[in-house]
Amino acid sequence: MRQIRNKTALITGAASGIGRALALRLAREGADLYLLDCNEAGLCEIVNETRQMGVEVLGRYCDVRQVSQIKNSCQHLLDCWGGLDILVNNAGITYYGQTDQMTAEHCDRLLTINLHAPIHFTRELLPSLLARPESHVLNIASFFGLVGTRKTALYTSSKFGMVGFSESLRAEYGRRGLGVTALCPGFVDTGLFSAAPLGKDQQQPKHPPRWMLTTPEKIADNAIQSIYGNRALAIPQLYAKFVYYGKRFLPGLYDWANHLSRKQRHPAQPLKPVETPKTRRAA
Repeated sequence: MRQIRNKTALITGAASGIGRALALRLAREGADLYLLDCNEAGLCEIVNETRQMGVEVLGRYCDVRQVSQIKNSCQHLLDCWGGLDILVNNAGITYYGQTDQMTAEHCDRLLTINLHAPIHFTRELLPSLLARPESHVLNIASFFGLVGTRKTALYTSSKFGMVGFSESLRAEYGRRGLGVTALCPGFVDTGLFSAAPLGKDQQQPKHPPRWMLTTPEKIADNAIQSIYGNRALAIPQLYAKFVYYGKRFLPGLYDWANHLSRKQRHPAQPLKPVETPKTRRAA
């Protein structure tokens, strides 16, 4: 995309974190905004703040778990503006805990918000996006969509899905002028994991060291560069690139490192004798 000024952009999860930073950054670039969130107080705040930057802004409550609300929001946007240039699928939640401690409700809620909703938004708005000479879909995935880690299997699955969806979408519609980017930040100072539902052991996730953290504003800057450059995959942080490409080119080393860390966390314990019906009778 050569310019963003006077384009229209829809952002899900716009009330906080990366979504909020993207709304401010796109407004600074001169884009009109259609902002969605289920946090009405935060949504009202970002709508008022971006309106003061001289762009047209519409805000709407939307629970992205409800397909009917997704459809109604998309139709309202098209009724108001007639089309869309930039779709930002940003809304997301996480879960921290062992896989065997997940409930069916955890699985359904997270996958609906993180994966199903972006697919529904994209499907609803594709005709409008393809009708514009330049358009772009920005999917906020994650470093966890490139590298699997312990206690994040559900979140990781949803983000791997987002990366794959982005790649397929780009292959399918790229020659028709649609740009697609999977943005995969590492740790961002948004409190996402602090607010995550926990497993049955209620073990809190460890906070990453400060040098691994970045701000939503820096991620938003990288996102704008990715839209302008039509990048297929954007990994903003250096350590995330190092781990990702290390895994790609030396997968055995990555697996060995995981195996080593498991041994350190859970050293081998002596096996206890297993009681069988025969040993019980002998006793």
